Amino acid sequence: MTKLSVNINKIATLRNARGGNVPDVIRAAIDLERFGAEGITVHPRPDERHIRKSDVYELKKVVTTELNIEGYPSGDFLKMVEDIKPAQVTLVPDPPEALTSNAGWDTVKYRDFLIPIIRRLKQAGIRTSIFVEPDPKAVAAAKATGTDRIELYTETYAKGYAAGKAKAIAGCVAAATAAKEAGIGINAGHDLSLENLGYFHRHIPGLLEVSIGHALIADALYLGLENTVNLYKRQLV
Repeated sequence: MTKLSVNINKIATLRNARGGNVPDVIRAAIDLERFGAEGITVHPRPDERHIRKSDVYELKKVVTTELNIEGYPSGDFLKMVEDIKPAQVTLVPDPPEALTSNAGWDTVKYRDFLIPIIRRLKQAGIRTSIFVEPDPKAVAAAKATGTDRIELYTETYAKGYAAGKAKAIAGCVAAATAAKEAGIGINAGHDLSLENLGYFHRHIPGLLEVSIGHALIADALYLGLENTVNLYKRQLV
């Protein structure tokens, strides 16, 4: 069964736009779990423009499903996740100034960089995932890093979905098949939505988890948060 992990960065963005603590990010995480989310994802950045470091420590105290922390493996980031020990860390190649994740790791070029980082996280008892392009070659190189899982970067799929579903998803299917054959767990995320999630889920073998933030929070403005979580979960049945 594929788990839904909700990225709450956008809730923190709204809070930070006004100051104060409305909406309450911690309360939102608790409610999302109560509504059926099977994980909470955050991507703290050095400038704390949405999720703050203090939020991450507080979330560790209340999240009862799985806390997934995304980020670039800087020294500060690694120290934080070793302190917190979330269920999963997802490594992304974003520079600090990036607006959002916009590419997967070049796992061939950065294999030797990633190997000791992943070893370090696993020694701390943290499941590791690395953000990769939907390419079997990237998956094969990811296997060599020792990662537990990959997270398929799905922006290309989402952008091409309306023009042709089968063509848009082909790369993801090939990458997922390679990951399954290599014994690597498969996560996915970026621009997945109510429109394209069901088709993606039906065609990706061994999909363990999707991480969705922007589209889900945007839909919740119209549909309500509890209803929106349930609608997304229905796409994963």
